[in-house]
Amino acid sequence: MTDTIEINPQHYSEIKHIISQFEKLADIGIALSAEHNTIELLEKILTGAIFLTNADGGTIYMIRDEQIEAEILHNTSLNSHATSKEGVKIIVPLYDENGEPNLKNVVSYSYHKDETINIEDAYHAEGFDFRGTKTFDEKNNYRSMSFLTTPLKNHQHETIGMLQLINAIDLDTKKVIPFDSIAQRFCESLASQAATVLTKQQLIIDLEQMFESMIMLIAKALDEKSPYNGGHCRRVPELTMMIADAAHKTKEGYLKNFTLTEADRYELRIAGLLHDCGKITTPEAVVDKATKLETIFDRIHLIEARFEVLKRDAEIAMLKRELEALKAGQELPSAVQEYGLKSNIDFLMEEFAFIKTCNTGGEFMSEDKLNRLKSLEAITWQLNGETLPLLSGNELHNLSISRGTLTDVERKIINNHISVTISMLNAIKWPKHLQHVTEYAGGHHERMDGKGYPNGLTREQLPIQARAMAIADVFEALTASDRPYKPGKKLSEALFILGKMSEEGHIDPDLYAAFIAHEIPKKYAEKFLTPDQIDI
Repeated sequence: MTDTIEINPQHYSEIKHIISQFEKLADIGIALSAEHNTIELLEKILTGAIFLTNADGGTIYMIRDEQIEAEILHNTSLNSHATSKEGVKIIVPLYDENGEPNLKNVVSYSYHKDETINIEDAYHAEGFDFRGTKTFDEKNNYRSMSFLTTPLKNHQHETIGMLQLINAIDLDTKKVIPFDSIAQRFCESLASQAATVLTKQQLIIDLEQMFESMIMLIAKALDEKSPYNGGHCRRVPELTMMIADAAHKTKEGYLKNFTLTEADRYELRIAGLLHDCGKITTPEAVVDKATKLETIFDRIHLIEARFEVLKRDAEIAMLKRELEALKAGQELPSAVQEYGLKSNIDFLMEEFAFIKTCNTGGEFMSEDKLNRLKSLEAITWQLNGETLPLLSGNELHNLSISRGTLTDVERKIINNHISVTISMLNAIKWPKHLQHVTEYAGGHHERMDGKGYPNGLTREQLPIQARAMAIADVFEALTASDRPYKPGKKLSEALFILGKMSEEGHIDPDLYAAFIAHEIPKKYAEKFLTPDQIDI
């Protein structure tokens, strides 16, 4: 015969209640693990604790700079809810004016004693200062009675915050009762889970901040390496985000289905900040080449010295002839000869002025100028008895650059920065939410017609984010007033060029249309261009 075990109905009810509490605790734990927003996480911790213990209200405090600061407060009966972000300022010092532990306040006492404090009635609790509580009660027609305060401890057993609950409510009578031992254990269990999740959240935030600091360090390194790149690396990400947002707001045509979440924006901003990180390996002499003859210094000054030597030699030759004529009792050189000397000197000065003009980078160098430069190969000068060409082959080659200040070799060196950028970014093990950083950053020199570099990708092969960055890169370069080789273009000029590039398959026409429709040029100009550049 099998014995029958009878369970006291009261015990059965208690067991059922405990099982229900475990289920609640599990649900709360799952909810906490899924939350990524710190403020929302604190909200869930507090509401979860209130729900689990059937408390009327509570507060979460965080430990900062040797004091305890209220982060979020909630009270059901008073229908009140407040956070530190909304201006609520409740601070409990951890130490008194003598540097001794503050044991008068419950949360501070719980912190220092590293234990849960369960008070049945605050008005009759000994050793604690509840004057502030009583003042609050008087003002709000409230009666604070039972308190449950427990530390939030991380994996290193450090107290990072405090959880305090107030006024446990009896489910049947709806009266305020003390927090029982079961409520206390569940509260401590929740506090442990909450501290773990908060610590994880803070570690993620710290890692993200460290990561962004490293990115800003790279941008600063580029800034120190070249002030021109430094400005570029700050402006392009911002303009990229403006263009991407314009695409996001476009609700018709090709871009109507393009959307950006906050995670997408973060990923694109990181890509923008790193889009030129490869330039950290590009020689300064190439990055900062302000004139065609510049290497470590501008060689125009060497050429100027040679012209001065030619001028001096012509003057010396004339003086020698005059001296010889005087010694021989002959007539001094005629006015015709003096005129010839002056004409020769004028010719030299004109040619040097022409060379100086050629040394400045421009949009186009005509065939006439190139032929005139080539004719200067015939001019020689003397140095220590040796006859040398006025312009070396390398100098002529540099002066003959048709656009800008870079030779083909130097331009390849500059262009290689994107390959280095891709290589550097590919070496990073990106988390899932940043998987596209390399793709976005590495595509900003590609063209819609496939004639860009480094991979010759077409529009269909490029994500919209990379195409937005390509427009930002070009527009910033056209309008930048801190380039060493050219002044920044006026807004009308830059938009004319960008429009042509859109028509010729260089940039995305739909993104360009959104760029114009949402007045991005004007917004960008107001923030980054000089007043004289804003002509429309």
